[in-house]
Amino acid sequence: MTEQLALGDDDLAPVDEGHDGIRAFAPLLAYRKLSIVNVIFHGAPGGSGWVLIDTGLPTSHDAILSCAAARFGTDSRPTAIIMTHAHFDHAGSVEYLSKHWDVPVYAHPLEFPYLNGQAAYPPADPWVGGGAMALLSPLFPRSPVDVSSRLKSLPPDQSVPFMPGWKWLHTPGHTPGHVSLWQEEDRILIAGDAVVTTAQESAYAVMTQRPEMHGPPRYLTPDWEAAERSVKMLAELRPNLIISGHGRPVRGERMQAKLSELADAFRDTAVPEGGRYDHDPATPGNAENNAYR
Repeated sequence: MTEQLALGDDDLAPVDEGHDGIRAFAPLLAYRKLSIVNVIFHGAPGGSGWVLIDTGLPTSHDAILSCAAARFGTDSRPTAIIMTHAHFDHAGSVEYLSKHWDVPVYAHPLEFPYLNGQAAYPPADPWVGGGAMALLSPLFPRSPVDVSSRLKSLPPDQSVPFMPGWKWLHTPGHTPGHVSLWQEEDRILIAGDAVVTTAQESAYAVMTQRPEMHGPPRYLTPDWEAAERSVKMLAELRPNLIISGHGRPVRGERMQAKLSELADAFRDTAVPEGGRYDHDPATPGNAENNAYR
């Protein structure tokens, strides 16, 4: 499977290394890998009106503040925080940062229960294979955060607040309200965890960041049918560049081909056969599956 999904160094998007580990990879876009996950900054260096996309782990807030100061100026703050979803590694610092900056947090309405303190995600599935990250997944926090006083719904017209030219796409499966962000003009995709560009189940892969095309992290994906539909939709866009929540930004025709291969053979390449949620998805409101609490 790894060979089928493998990408090479030629498929990596060029990056400009900045202060505090910030890596610019496209006009107005930069990211910082914080432990196991990426946070993304949208906006012109030194300018105002920038946006933070996802907030990393609960320990990430000081590093994010340092990155913001280095890229946008001391005491700068974003106009908004956009959440692709609310798993612990993406929403870990959202309470701290939204309060510190006093800014709104935008998310899909189906993700609200995990951002307003109402609901927890389903249990992780450690038996999906792939390595230590999967085996450790039952230890990952799944309780909700609470930013209800600052929480706002993404606009129904699919525009992304304070990011002109971008639209949000509902890409559920990894979570009910997962979204990806799409810029049509340059065909840039901020995928969140709908697809990822490293084998996130493996601690070794997380460390080395070898580029590969994968579906969402297996250990925290409870609805594989929805995940497959989401990947197929993203493949049809034929993005020129992808930055995901895990892994390095990738680009080009071979990347497009691997994304299409993933979509076409999703059940064989992405879904953990016999996993907890293989044929029994956990979905909110499913009375027969009470994994969401």
